[in-house]
Amino acid sequence: MSWRKAFAPRHLADTLLTGYLPLLIAFLIIVLPLAWMVSSSFKPPAEIITADPTVLPQDPTLDNYSTVADRVPLLTVLRNSVIVTAIGAAIKVILAITTAYALVFIRVPGANLIFLGMLVALMVPPEVSMLPNYLTITSLGGRDTLWGIILPGLGTAFGTFLLRQNFKALPKELFEAAELDGAGHLRKLVQIAVPVSLPAIATVTLVTVVNEWNNFLWPLIIVDTPEKMTLPVGLNLLQSIENSPGSYGILMAGAVLVIVPMLLIFAALQRYIVAGLTQGAVK
Repeated sequence: MSWRKAFAPRHLADTLLTGYLPLLIAFLIIVLPLAWMVSSSFKPPAEIITADPTVLPQDPTLDNYSTVADRVPLLTVLRNSVIVTAIGAAIKVILAITTAYALVFIRVPGANLIFLGMLVALMVPPEVSMLPNYLTITSLGGRDTLWGIILPGLGTAFGTFLLRQNFKALPKELFEAAELDGAGHLRKLVQIAVPVSLPAIATVTLVTVVNEWNNFLWPLIIVDTPEKMTLPVGLNLLQSIENSPGSYGILMAGAVLVIVPMLLIFAALQRYIVAGLTQGAVK
């Protein structure tokens, strides 16, 4: 396209409406609130309760973060979140990989019905199962424990669905050649399916890690003491303590502690998400 044609009124309007305008709207909706949150976390109360607010802090301070550490057992809830996220996400990903492989490469009776049940599970809100999960975990003695937080959510219908679709797009010749060499299902899974599907597995891993890290409602229900709370629940405790207008900066500092680690992970690994979601779309 020539320079004159690109800047013609019709093409210029198309560029603005389909390119820059959606980017601007996404920036206003997503980026600006996050930037305001981070900026407010460094502001003293005098710069928050004012008739002339500023975007950047005029007198930056770390007092809000130190107050969060004083009000909430920060290291304890952070450790709990890391444990729950690491163990829960690892088990979920392993189960998703093995289940998806079985649905595609192993002749399982009723495999289509099992897959249909997983699709139905994707449509059911997780809140529906909270009462039976609570009764079950409580009867097993898992109330106010970390394993009680982890156990009910070990299955992942989304991860199984995504990896099944990815495995179905893999070249069958790879697995046929492995069978001729005497490879069993475990060897084919570890040496062929997993290495070839790393982008999709990375996508499932990232989505699972974020969901585990940000999980709030179930840990809030099953945990009673601050020593077993995860980071989102601990910061909810902070909100119940700090309810004055001057504590806005403290609440923003707590929100930064929850959001920033996941933002950094997404920023570093977002290319794997794109590759994993589009892998197999074009042959």
